[in-house]
Amino acid sequence: MDTKGSRTSCAPADRRRAAAMAKRKTVLTTGEIAKICNVAPRTVSKWFDSGRLRGYRIPGSRDRRVPVEQLIRFMRAHDIPLNGLDSGKTRVLAVDSNRDLLELLVTALDAQGFDVRAAGTLFEAGMAAAEFHPNVILLDTDLPGLMVRDVLRTIRSAPEMVGARVIALTGGGSDAPRQAREEGFDAAVSKPFDASQIVRVIEETAGALS
Repeated sequence: MDTKGSRTSCAPADRRRAAAMAKRKTVLTTGEIAKICNVAPRTVSKWFDSGRLRGYRIPGSRDRRVPVEQLIRFMRAHDIPLNGLDSGKTRVLAVDSNRDLLELLVTALDAQGFDVRAAGTLFEAGMAAAEFHPNVILLDTDLPGLMVRDVLRTIRSAPEMVGARVIALTGGGSDAPRQAREEGFDAAVSKPFDASQIVRVIEETAGALS
């Protein structure tokens, strides 16, 4: 299928500025994407409506929104220059009822260059995810009130978490990581773990977004 569409006269410097601005955002409008890709906004709308460019509509309107990581995947697939768009930080949402562990995770991951948010309950996690649009979610499988399959189904279907990878933080025996993957997690890490281990798993899992 043709992805070129109607080209605009946007200069390369303007496209780079648009990409630099986009790196500071998690979700883009069709107009912003049009500037980055140097096409008319109606071309972006066609990509979206055909399902080739994944995103969601704002409830109650026809406005379209596309997560940055989905735009990057689309641009790579169609050989559209990224103009530095892919150099942003990986966004990680850590969810665990152990506040001390959460603090250690945030400190360790922030030191490694990740953009990190923390949540101690499912309610906090839902609020954070809606605003933060995480690329990776670290989820404590022993979280009070957690129904794994229901939570994973919610994550997979939520527009603000399109393409997000979910890593289980398990507290069970040696077989717990395997069980977590069978339940639908993208990866799993057993507690206790060290910072280097969790960083490696995040990097390997987030790499599947590319």
